[in-house]
Parts: sequence; C-alpha cells; structure tokens
Amino acid sequence: MNQTAHQTPRGRVLIIAGSDSGGGAGIQADIKSVTALGGFAATAITALTAQNTLGVHGIHEVPPAFVTQQIEVVLEDIGADAIKTGMLHRQEVLDAVVGALERFGGEVPLVVDPVMVAKGGASLLDDDTRSVLRQRLIPRAAVLTPNIPEAEILAEMTISNEQDMAVAGRKLLALGPGAVLMKGGHLPGDGVVDLLLSADGIERHASPRIHSRHTHGTGCTLASAIACGLAQGLAVGAAVTRARKYVLEAIRTAPGLGQGHGPLNHGHTVSG
Repeated sequence: MNQTAHQTPRGRVLIIAGSDSGGGAGIQADIKSVTALGGFAATAITALTAQNTLGVHGIHEVPPAFVTQQIEVVLEDIGADAIKTGMLHRQEVLDAVVGALERFGGEVPLVVDPVMVAKGGASLLDDDTRSVLRQRLIPRAAVLTPNIPEAEILAEMTISNEQDMAVAGRKLLALGPGAVLMKGGHLPGDGVVDLLLSADGIERHASPRIHSRHTHGTGCTLASAIACGLAQGLAVGAAVTRARKYVLEAIRTAPGLGQGHGPLNHGHTVSG
C-alpha cells in the first residue's frame, strides 16, 4: 500500500495507551502504524515511560481524571471510527477508561490489546485489575489480541501448541468479545501461527518466522493496524490479514536501532 502525503487520511482511530520515549512501542508505534496505513490517529495517554530498546527505566503516572478528559474531548469533537486500548496498568486508569468508553464510546468498534506481561515475564496487572479487564473491558471488544503469556493468564491455562491456542481462544471468546486473535509468536518453531476465533469459527493465519531481535512493539503495532482496518471499513478477517502483512514487512525491514530489542520500520508503506 502506498500512502502519499497529499492523500486525506481515512479512518479515525483513538488510541488509549502509554507513551514509549524510545518510539518503538506504545502510543508512538500506534500513531506511526495508523498513519502509515492511511488513517488518522488521536490519542489518550495513560502513562509516560522513559524507555529504550534495553527496557523501561521509569514510569510517570497520568491522573485517571486526565485520561478520561483526553478521551472525552477527542470523541466529542473529532470522533472515532475505531478505538484501540493498550497499556492500562492500574485499576484506577482501567476504571477511568471503561467509564469513559461507556459514556462517550457508543458503538465504536474497540480493539483491546491486553498488555499484561512485561518482556521479562513479570505480570503488570494485579488480580483486581485483571478482574476489571475480564468483566468490563474485554466484553466491549470487537477484537481481543492476546499473546501467549497474556492468554494464559486470561484463560487460566498453559498454552504449549496450536491446539491449546484454540482451546484458550474459545475460553476468551466466551468472555464476550466479537473476536479473539490468538497470537502464536511466543511458541517455538520456524513458523508463526495466529488464530482468529469468532462466532463464525476459526481462521488460521500462518507465516514464516522472521528471526530478528528487532521486534519491540509488534503487539502494539498489530493491534493498531487492525483498528485502522476496522476504522476504514474492513471486515475483521481482512483487517487482520492486512495488519499481519504490514507487521511482517515492518520486522523484515527494521532499521536495526538500539542495543536491545529494536523497533520496527513502521514507515515502510510511505518510503521509497
């Protein structure tokens, strides 16, 4: 897809997530992804992080009332054709986001990226916050996009293979989202299989694994790309197909920055 500067953005996406000062994940990755795919990105920032390819070095909290205000003023003026949530690391913030979506979000399709586990494996959410996520946010989602560690927490089971992914996906679908995209990148092997589960059944999305340390922000990027597709009127399956293609090329052409898990090349659709 070639998106040139003179084209008018199509599809308004409100992104509710944390900021990554390193530019590889979070709000920065979200804005780049939506823009590169031809959409318009607005934001509500839930936390500020001092972050680079080696990890998170500090977090500055955003007051929940200010998170709510960001959502409210964007939706009342600019509006949104899709909403995407990412880092909602505190119960107070999650409560504020859910409340704002209930009041101002209407029927806008929601993509929930349940950012729950740090790269080192530590859980980012306590039990009470997980409960709010399961009971109040996930049922609102048009698409839920957990990776394997997140799905294991939400489905309360171990996932070791593709069959386990399907079982866990059905458990998560029972929580009420319209669809669940089970991301299989954490499983070993030379291929990556993602499963899209909905009331219509299971769609299997498979691709060769790109062996690279430059994969920081892949989850944020994929979820935002899906949200952009929904905002532009694509069906869920088509939005997932396009988003996966976009992310794979972004990994393949990653700029190689940093000493650790480097960022993707979000701008590959507009370069050249």
